[in-house]
Amino acid sequence: MPPQAKGAPIDDISYLARSEHRVPTLVALTARPRSRSELWEMAGVSKSTIRRTLTEFEERGWIRKEGYKYEATQLGSYVASAMLDVVERVETEQELRNVWDWLPGEDNDFTIEMCSEAVVTVADADDPYRPVNRFVSLVEQTDRFRFVGLDVAMLEPCKEELCQQIIDGMHAECINPPRVAEYIRSTCPELFSEALASGNLTIHLHDDLPSYGVSILDQRVAISGYDPDSVTVRVLVDTDSPDAREWAESTYDTYRRETPTVPVETDEE
Repeated sequence: MPPQAKGAPIDDISYLARSEHRVPTLVALTARPRSRSELWEMAGVSKSTIRRTLTEFEERGWIRKEGYKYEATQLGSYVASAMLDVVERVETEQELRNVWDWLPGEDNDFTIEMCSEAVVTVADADDPYRPVNRFVSLVEQTDRFRFVGLDVAMLEPCKEELCQQIIDGMHAECINPPRVAEYIRSTCPELFSEALASGNLTIHLHDDLPSYGVSILDQRVAISGYDPDSVTVRVLVDTDSPDAREWAESTYDTYRRETPTVPVETDEE
């Protein structure tokens, strides 16, 4: 079947976007040849719809039929890859749309590309501690933990768990303003004293920290954003992206260079 005459690029983009099954069908054919019945079952549309879609793909030169199976051409694979990238980018944007203002942003060299394969955990009315619970699960899987930020809100629901992790052997280094260290010391004095006594906890005090939190763990980094009006953690973005890790390490080191290690007193001292 000769390829269809070309129109405006936006016409083909619009064609693919108008029905939810078209992009997944084309992407599936880039992986391996598939029969019409297999594509019909996968797409969840009628037999006549999948037949029409395959005909339209053939007319554009995106697929070819070999025997009873269809496979993507190089042209089809090229288009499928681009459309899949668009879908993934929009999925990431939708996840971050309502919480982006609480994250570091471009002024701090933090880019949305760093979140492209991240786990985005957003608080909601039914589960306001979702980001904190995700944070705790990450801390439980690490042997070394570094944190810089203002997030009392992040530490409040899990400060006891964090102290216990340190007592049990996790090495932690935190850069906090004095009021955060004082808050933890006053609300959790016994565990805080034990955590300090373990030798696994180092605290640096800094008066001018970012309004977000940066956590560096063994395998992942996590960025926490909170709503200053309600002082609650609204989002936690965690990722194993090398670019995000490089950014987190650089951010942490910048503040670490500005802070001497100081003794933090406990109520027992």
